[in-house]
Amino acid sequence: MFGRLMNVIRGFFAQFVSGVEKRNPEALLELEQENLRKQIGSYNQSLAVHAGLAERLIGQVRKLEAEEKELRARTTAHLRAGNKDAAAQHALRLQTVTRELQENRTQMAQAEDTYQNLVKARDVAVSAARAKIQNLKGAINDLRMKTALAEMNEMAAGMVTQIGGSGDTLNRLHEMVEEERNKAAGRARVAKDSLDMGQIHVQEAEQKALADQALADFAAAEGISLEGEAASPAPSRNMGAQEKPLSEGGQ
Repeated sequence: MFGRLMNVIRGFFAQFVSGVEKRNPEALLELEQENLRKQIGSYNQSLAVHAGLAERLIGQVRKLEAEEKELRARTTAHLRAGNKDAAAQHALRLQTVTRELQENRTQMAQAEDTYQNLVKARDVAVSAARAKIQNLKGAINDLRMKTALAEMNEMAAGMVTQIGGSGDTLNRLHEMVEEERNKAAGRARVAKDSLDMGQIHVQEAEQKALADQALADFAAAEGISLEGEAASPAPSRNMGAQEKPLSEGGQ
């Protein structure tokens, strides 16, 4: 009984986690990227260990090559000098060094090939993983865009259905506005018909005549001709002062 209950709990928890993952694919992708970085780091550490082994073999090969060269020279020198025992000892050691050198060269070549293959495998795996991540990023962006577009279309469809329905608020508002507009138009027509336009035209003509007269007086005072008329110079004050004594003398 307890085991069945635990299975139900595990199933519920797994379903909950799956739902969270579906709602947040970016977080899951970021987690996979972090896991990829950790795997690359661990792989590089192992690769560094293998590279160290290859470098040690390279050092041993160089050491044995130097020793072989030295032993060959000593064996030749003792043999030419007639020291057969010393030459024999050096020749025996030379055989051993030559055999070890051959084995180390073979191991070094294998280690170098293995290292190059591991590097190539790492690069191929990383490139494939990165390409898959980029594709997933594009797919997630496309998913978000299509989801948003679908939500907008659904919302637009709902709005059209609600707005286009009979007896909705917009239709009633339109009817009220049209009714008020008709009432306002009727009031404006009644006010226009009751307005005495004759009196208004008379007042307008009087105001225009007064304005024209004021303009003519101003133009005459300033000596400005209106509509091509000859300007009549305004009498100056000095001339008026001179003409007054003359008229008195004449009397």
